[in-house]
Amino acid sequence: MDGIALRRTSLLCTLLLCALQVCSGTVTVMVSPKVEVYKGQTAKLPCTYTVSQSSSNTVVEWFIEEQGTRKRVAFRSQDGEGKTDETHPLAGRVSMEQDFTLTISSVQPSDELSFSCQVTAGLAGSADAVTLLKVFFAPEKPELTKPSSQAISVGLSSEIGTCVTMNGYPQPRIIWFKNDQPLPEVKDKKQKTYIIPSLVREASGLLTFKSTLYMHPTKADKDSVFYCTVEYSMPEGQIKQKKSDPMTINLNYPSEKATFTLLSSSPVKEGDNVTMKCETDGNPQPEIEFFKDQKSIPGQAGVLMLKSVKRADAGLYRCTATDFDNLDADLSGEINLTVHYIDPVSVTPVKPQVVMLGDKVEWQCKTKASAPHTVHWKKGSQVLSQDGILSIHDITYDKAGMYMCVGAVPSVPGLTAQASVNLTVKGKPMIENPVPGEVGKDGKVTLKCSVYSSPAPQFTWKSSGTESLSLDGNKWVSTLTLQATPEVVKDGVTCEASNEHGKDSKIIAVSQKADIDNTANRADKQQGGSGGVVIAVVVCVLLLLLLVGLIYFLNKRSKLPCGKKDKKEVATGEVNNDIVVEMKTDKPNEQAGLLKKRPSTE
Repeated sequence: MDGIALRRTSLLCTLLLCALQVCSGTVTVMVSPKVEVYKGQTAKLPCTYTVSQSSSNTVVEWFIEEQGTRKRVAFRSQDGEGKTDETHPLAGRVSMEQDFTLTISSVQPSDELSFSCQVTAGLAGSADAVTLLKVFFAPEKPELTKPSSQAISVGLSSEIGTCVTMNGYPQPRIIWFKNDQPLPEVKDKKQKTYIIPSLVREASGLLTFKSTLYMHPTKADKDSVFYCTVEYSMPEGQIKQKKSDPMTINLNYPSEKATFTLLSSSPVKEGDNVTMKCETDGNPQPEIEFFKDQKSIPGQAGVLMLKSVKRADAGLYRCTATDFDNLDADLSGEINLTVHYIDPVSVTPVKPQVVMLGDKVEWQCKTKASAPHTVHWKKGSQVLSQDGILSIHDITYDKAGMYMCVGAVPSVPGLTAQASVNLTVKGKPMIENPVPGEVGKDGKVTLKCSVYSSPAPQFTWKSSGTESLSLDGNKWVSTLTLQATPEVVKDGVTCEASNEHGKDSKIIAVSQKADIDNTANRADKQQGGSGGVVIAVVVCVLLLLLLVGLIYFLNKRSKLPCGKKDKKEVATGEVNNDIVVEMKTDKPNEQAGLLKKRPSTE
């Protein structure tokens, strides 16, 4: 009996629970698990719900969780208006839309909170759901700064630099690189390389992140290049980076050896400026001294300068450095400086030479140099001798002029010396073969007589004209312009040049082609003029004879219509047919007069 009662009681309880569930109903709330937004933009947090049975007094409320305290920020009934509370950090920037979406304007990093949407539906009960607001802002480009103490020593734990990235959100990540290789992100100060990070929240809510790198640098790090990158998050899971400018460190390390270098790739010659540099492989550079032949000479900052060196400056130079961090090291170097030279060129005989035509002359040239050298004679660009001796036989006028002896050291570019001598040739004049003259259109001809002569010649032309004198190099040139008479055309013109040593003469002909053309032109003009006059006179005479004959014939037949007097004169007159024409080619006016003459009736 007890068992049956127990079963009945259990069944009744079950029925009661089911009845209570049907009466109260259920509420379901749906929100986005996460809403992402950039700083300064507007965030929208949607909220939707369902109730298993209708309710006339449903209320939707939004809450925030701040420092463990839940605060309401906005609420709205199903058929009412949305309202906001003023006792929370979002006051003035939050509103609730008709679809229960919570809108937050001008989002700040401090708004990154958990937001709860709670729905209360009377007897159906209540429910809520949580959405997380995420705020993002890209940080500035990271900057590297060196420590205030510039001395970083090898083997000691030293601050290498600090990487700073400002105004970002959320907190970024800083990664250090050395020679493009990432360094481990170790914070243990017992390690040889470690990093100390720090974070500062600005008044704007954005974050400034710093990372300081410490290392035990080695000598190889003197050439190492350091930089850092900031890695930060953006919406939709994006990971971006910004890279700082590179940086090198000023590392102090002891010297182990010294190098002494001559800063010139060409051989040193007298007159050059010479620079020698002594440096060690340490940092900073120690004090350096310079010596020549065990005597101290002044230098500056490891540099020794010698201006306009002489051959006496050649010798052994030595530099010595003292590094108190490594006194056992031999920090010295040597340079054996060679200064090349060439002595002035000496010429024998020294004085200018004056010789007569056909004689000979000889010069000898010598010099000394620090290396094998050459000696050669030149006149202009022509090389005449390469053994230092210049001999000229059977001297002619064209041998006169300036001769130069040049000494050179082929192994040292630019190392030369030179001397010059002058040769004067004296003798009787020598006329070059003249060029025939050509008669111009004006009937004149210009002739040139070129003469080698020393001293200067006296010119004599066998025909008169306009004469001028000029000097062309070592030639005297006399120019004569005269009228090309038949005698000049036929016989040419004689040019004579003389001085105290003798004389020379040549006949300069007139160009045959020019002679024929001009003579023919003149003859044609003369004959053309005379011939024209003769022909005109002959034609006139013949016409007059025909006219007279015609008049006589008509008179005989009495058919001439003229007066008696005229008839009588014609009839009784005697016509003289003996007409004499005088022709003179040199009197064109008289010839023209003949053309106007009429035959006499006498």
